[in-house]
Amino acid sequence: MTSVQAAAPAIGTLRWRPEDCAVIQHAKIEEPPVIAIDDVRRVSPMLDVWDAWPLAGHDGAPAPWRGGELWFALAAPAETDPERRHYSARLHHFRRIGDRFEALGPVFPDDWAPGSREWSGSARLDGDYTRLYFTAAGTKGECSPTYRQRLFVTRAVLSAGGDAAFGQWSEPEELLTPGGPYLDADGSDGQIGEIKAFRDPFPWREPGAGDYLLFTASSAVDTGPFNGLIGIAAAGSDGRFRPLSPLVDATGTNNELERPHIVRHGGRLYLFWSTQAKVFAPGIAAPTGLYGATAPDIGGPWELLNGHGLVFANPHREPFQAYSWWVLPDLSVASFIDYWGIDDPDANEKPLGRDRFGGTFAPFLRIALDGTTAQLMQSADR
Repeated sequence: MTSVQAAAPAIGTLRWRPEDCAVIQHAKIEEPPVIAIDDVRRVSPMLDVWDAWPLAGHDGAPAPWRGGELWFALAAPAETDPERRHYSARLHHFRRIGDRFEALGPVFPDDWAPGSREWSGSARLDGDYTRLYFTAAGTKGECSPTYRQRLFVTRAVLSAGGDAAFGQWSEPEELLTPGGPYLDADGSDGQIGEIKAFRDPFPWREPGAGDYLLFTASSAVDTGPFNGLIGIAAAGSDGRFRPLSPLVDATGTNNELERPHIVRHGGRLYLFWSTQAKVFAPGIAAPTGLYGATAPDIGGPWELLNGHGLVFANPHREPFQAYSWWVLPDLSVASFIDYWGIDDPDANEKPLGRDRFGGTFAPFLRIALDGTTAQLMQSADR
């Protein structure tokens, strides 16, 4: 990567504390519409899809492609237990036209990527090239899936026509290795939601300040069960990323601040992440939802949106309806349908089996941003 980086600014780490989350219990919680059966449009009956992002310019806006947009998402063959999809996840690509997604197949050839499976990332259009950032999970050839996580980037020529979307992918380049405040997420076992994190790479170019990499991380300083961070690294003059102090430190509050990404709006930066009710520390009654913070620039100071961080939560009666929200510069919001139609506000576990699992793109939403305030609008027009 070619860097335009000068001296990296000091990062004013935002501490997300239990007392911040306690405010949520007394606040008005924004909720999207309840997902109905007509909203569950499977891309393929044989494929589960989740964790999506577009091929975007450096501003994060989806790039036009073949009369629509090019999107990436994690996908896996539909199994009896949808939760097992994480053990066979691959990067797939899709064409979005209006409110429809067309499946185009796996991004990489079989056994090409460095891990046993592929987890979330992001993508940038760089001239004629797609630069794809992704997480390699596990180790190639392992007999049982492990939770080792590494951050990579690869690139390929983007095709404007023909059968294939991409030319040959370059050899994957490891972006950053754990160190400093960031724990090495190399666990051999664990439960989803309890494992430690070093994943979800997201590049950000700050005008006049250089190139940065955001990622989901865990603290190497506090190694307790609830030690989630949003990590950040800066590219030096040699193009290599070096870790900085975290953007967000949720030690003692939350274990997973997933898929962090930034949107610029109204002269400010807005940082968003997704998290689930089950990964908050005991005693914190915060919902599964989209959370965020804002700052004048990458160095901060960062402030929690709405005074507590929550932008919106799943509907009260549908606590597992959707997840993995991704905010675009036009303030529309993508996600995937998780478990819908439960109609039970007291449900604290996802139902077993496929009957209520969506495994597809959710209807887009839209938010409004004004300074340190975020508000959910009606569903986004598509």
